[in-house]
Amino acid sequence: MSTPLAKKVEGKKFMWDGGTYDDPGQTKQVMEDYAKEGFEVQMFEDEGRYFIYSRRLVTAQPAE
Repeated sequence: MSTPLAKKVEGKKFMWDGGTYDDPGQTKQVMEDYAKEGFEVQMFEDEGRYFIYSRRLVTAQPAE
């Protein structure tokens, strides 16, 4: 099985975090950690394995 590096959800591009999770509880915990850091996250399941895709908008820092 080849896992796509990116997926589009509702026109938004999400990138795979590179992990493969067997336990949905562990997957949800990792997703919560990403969300706390300001990421949008999506979980996908394939053949009993879970994959996390995330995205975050880049905002420009004001020049000093």
